[in-house]
Amino acid sequence: MSSLTAYLVVAVVLLNIAGCFWLLRWTSTKRTVNPKHSDAAAQHAAGEDAGVNTTGHVWDHDLTEYNNPLPRWWLNMFYLTIIYAIGYLIVYPGLGNMAGYFRWTSQQQHDVQARADRETYLAAFAPFRALSVPDLISNPTAQRMGQSIFNNNCAACHGSDARGAKGFPNLTDHDWLYGGDEATIALTLQEGRAGVMPAWKEVAGDKGIAELLAYIRQLGGAAVSPASVAGQARYEALCIACHGPDGKGNQAMGSPNLTDQIWLYGGDDASITETLAKGRGGVMPTQKDILTEDQIRVMTAWVMAQSSATKAP
Repeated sequence: MSSLTAYLVVAVVLLNIAGCFWLLRWTSTKRTVNPKHSDAAAQHAAGEDAGVNTTGHVWDHDLTEYNNPLPRWWLNMFYLTIIYAIGYLIVYPGLGNMAGYFRWTSQQQHDVQARADRETYLAAFAPFRALSVPDLISNPTAQRMGQSIFNNNCAACHGSDARGAKGFPNLTDHDWLYGGDEATIALTLQEGRAGVMPAWKEVAGDKGIAELLAYIRQLGGAAVSPASVAGQARYEALCIACHGPDGKGNQAMGSPNLTDQIWLYGGDDASITETLAKGRGGVMPTQKDILTEDQIRVMTAWVMAQSSATKAP
């Protein structure tokens, strides 16, 4: 932080400590009663015996407040907290840019703990390094560990059952945007993915979007219509480069198959129209800085085990 900010932090911290000390000193002594609210009047209103020291304030005709300091043991505990605070600020950073006697930082602590955790993970996954991914798929222990990794890192988007949601792919079917083989899934986990579907409303207009929708329905098996014929021309001008002449997509680009009735953002007319008009953008975050290679291999095996492509018919 800047020098000015550091000095401000130091001033605020020290003033707070000094203020706490002054407050304790003030509460440790008896306060003078306002002559307008004499002890005698308060005691009389409360029906108390003479000699009892009160603040002189009376509520609801008979409630008064004693004018006594805090118990000594209680005050001493507060003094100890002040001493502890001063010692803490000497040992650890808390006064602006002062590093403290131990020069401790949260980043340093994180790095130490991260290294220790990594060593623990390496030891836990060591038995699986010699196994192939097919062997990992049939290994119950590896599958349990893969599921645990998935739940901790991927379930927020793909769901705990890996069936996905709108905008997040279902990992249990046979449909893969970038490919479902071992190497491709591992690459997706390591490097992440970024997919973009451009918006076509400004280019095609509402009529053109409706025609594109009709042609996409034709690719999925619907009957030919005048709108779909017009939509084919627009498809060949705008969409063929990514989705191919037959609409089956391109896994090298992550372009989805438009003929299989599997839709990432919804397959009803309204959802497809919104996709065509406004475009879509999706990001699969990289995991290589979070997970070790061993963890990625085990999770790759778990993901492949969930896909119907890896299961016997």
